[in-house]
Parts: sequence; C-alpha cells; structure tokens
Amino acid sequence: MLHIFVDADACPVKQEVYRVASRCGLDVTLVANSRMRVPNEPWIALEVVKNDPDAADDWIVEHVQDYDIVVTADIPLANRCLKKSARVIGTTGKPFTEDNIGHSVATRDLLSKLRDAGEMTGGPPPLKKRDRSRLLQQLDEVIQSIRRQHPSNST
Repeated sequence: MLHIFVDADACPVKQEVYRVASRCGLDVTLVANSRMRVPNEPWIALEVVKNDPDAADDWIVEHVQDYDIVVTADIPLANRCLKKSARVIGTTGKPFTEDNIGHSVATRDLLSKLRDAGEMTGGPPPLKKRDRSRLLQQLDEVIQSIRRQHPSNST
C-alpha cells in the first residue's frame, strides 16, 4: 500500500501532507528524534528514533518500499530513498529524481564548503506560500502517477 514518510524534525509542511493524505486515503508516518504533536488520526503515526544525527534517515530508508513517497529537505536522504525506488519530494515541492539528484548533491556539497569557509552564513530561505502550493500540487501528481502505473497501490 502506498505510504508517505515524512522526515519530520524540521519539516515545515506537515499540515499540507496531512491534507493530501487524508483526501487520498493514505497512511503517513512521521519520523523524528523527539516527540511532537500529531493529529489524533488512525492513519498518522509518529516514529520517535534515538537522538543520533542519521537515526531518522536510517529508519526511513529501512522501512520505505518501492513507490512509497518521502517528504524531506535532506538531500542525502533523498538520494538513499531514490535508490530504493521511492518517490521523493522536497519541502518546497521540488521533486528529487534520478535525473536531478546528482546536481542536488553537488550543489549541497559546494554550499557546505562555502559555509565552512565563512563565505556564506544562514540557512535556507523561509518557505513561501508558492512553495506550499507547489508541494500540494506535486504530492497530488506523484500519488496519481503511482496509482496509474501501479494499480495495486491504489488503496
């Protein structure tokens, strides 16, 4: 069954994921290093993992299956999930694909080096309304695409 996994610790779009999942009848698992409030719905689960830097990523990679969907801003996690045939969407709605993940990894590495050298400071820009809208649209499109290609994932 098609499932959505959310790298939840710093995810700013959990409410949007809930909206789409509810409308499409999908289960959602949020994976985090600490407890957080989640809606009291039978289709939403919170998996709290140990407080290690990669524990949430490792848990998601271990449990994700072909054609599941992962929502994350973490590029290395996106890369690992793509290798397991999952579909991955960034928190700004940008899909991670086999075609663009190499560029994303390279850009991440370059920006990390610039930050380490003191050339750049600060984190990513704040999420905009259009990013949330793009995420909603992309999530809908990915779900419909999976359901068309793999009818056994329709429920």
